[in-house]
Amino acid sequence: MNQYNEKIDQLIEGWREEIIEKLRGWVAIDSKAGKPAGEGMPFGPEVRKMLDKALSDAEEMGFEIKNFDGYAGHIAMGSGEQTMGILAHLDIVPAGGGWTHDPFGGEIENGRFYARGAIDDKGPAMAALYAMRAVRDAGVELKDGVRLILGCDEETGMSDMRHYASCIKMPDYGFSPDAEYPVINIEKGGLGILLTAVCDSDEDAEIPVYSMAAGERPNVVPGTAWAEVGVQKVSCEELKARLNDDRVEVIDLGNGRAKVLATGVSAHASTPHLGVNAVGILTIALKNANAGGGSKAAICALAEKIGMEGHGESLGIAIEDELSGKLTCNLGILRFDGRVMTAQLDIRYPIIVGTEGEDVTCGRMCVALSGTPFGVRRLGGHGIHHVPAEHKVVKGLLQVYHDITGRDAYTVAIGGGTYSRMMPNTVAFGPCFPGDPDPCHMPDESIDIEQYMTSIRIMAHAIETLAGK
Repeated sequence: MNQYNEKIDQLIEGWREEIIEKLRGWVAIDSKAGKPAGEGMPFGPEVRKMLDKALSDAEEMGFEIKNFDGYAGHIAMGSGEQTMGILAHLDIVPAGGGWTHDPFGGEIENGRFYARGAIDDKGPAMAALYAMRAVRDAGVELKDGVRLILGCDEETGMSDMRHYASCIKMPDYGFSPDAEYPVINIEKGGLGILLTAVCDSDEDAEIPVYSMAAGERPNVVPGTAWAEVGVQKVSCEELKARLNDDRVEVIDLGNGRAKVLATGVSAHASTPHLGVNAVGILTIALKNANAGGGSKAAICALAEKIGMEGHGESLGIAIEDELSGKLTCNLGILRFDGRVMTAQLDIRYPIIVGTEGEDVTCGRMCVALSGTPFGVRRLGGHGIHHVPAEHKVVKGLLQVYHDITGRDAYTVAIGGGTYSRMMPNTVAFGPCFPGDPDPCHMPDESIDIEQYMTSIRIMAHAIETLAGK
């Protein structure tokens, strides 16, 4: 297509205030997964309320809608031999603390719209809806049907898309506006690993370790980690000196016990270089202090085989390629109750290991840990998602992105996982622009309004280009 329909841009700009007000209504709903779940609301009443709101708004605009048992819904227009799909989600992560704006208020300051879900993923879902409306109202003729699929379980497992796919054929191609521009055509394979060690008693140790803990989710670099230790034979001051790390604090609990608290920097597991793993700080410090008795070998194994590494170097799994980059390895959850120590790893592996990625990774890890107390168990995983750069969807989206923004267009590989892997010939496309901060899951999540309006235009012209005659 040599020229875009100019009326699309005019319509979108004319709807600016309406779009913001509609989005404010969406983000007002605290649609995190919760209880009580039940028939028609498998992820709780607030998520179902959000789905009903989105489908109702679309129906008022004249679109065909359908609710799939509260798991997901879709908004459709047009028909053809193929269907273009746009995958977005309406569920959110908990708001959490640290906000300076109402997380459900849709407040605007300095050109930014603040709310949980503004960028992940209610804002992009709303953008896709208005992009469809603009294409329709501008009179663009379609050769393919277009379907906006709104999921309700992206943050907690993507069971929504599996249910949706069991009810109706998935679209043939498309994109998910739940990541960044220009085009993400590679998502690394994922692997969950549980390391387990059974430890002998620390009763006679100079510095016994009674318990340890860090992290709540394996896909997050833990920002804090702690251990409760005995200080009957050494003072807290001596222990602090032995730990030999300013990032570790010793808190006297009385009765001959102390808490060793390590502080790092939290980050997403797919980008461990942006964080500092507190488990690594803690285990290395305990090793330096010669802490533990029966637990010492397990503590030292974690310190030596993982430590502060984010790419599995000492586990023997450090792999990389030019297309998808380095393997990442995050120790996200640590637990020790005085007898059993477990460490849960989140691993994202590159294309180079292909369909044998899990076997290669697990095999090398078992070899590296063979002289330690830890056993290795696979918890789950998913394969690599790759749409070649030469594919018409990738080429078309790159062209639209370049034409609308004037920026360089190129493909990107990530360690994170999006809805793209749930549908064939599908890539992640927007809404974050290169070089901009990504406030996803963070306090004061927000989206720049001007860039948001540009995203709506990009999505609309993407529909025009890929699904139009």
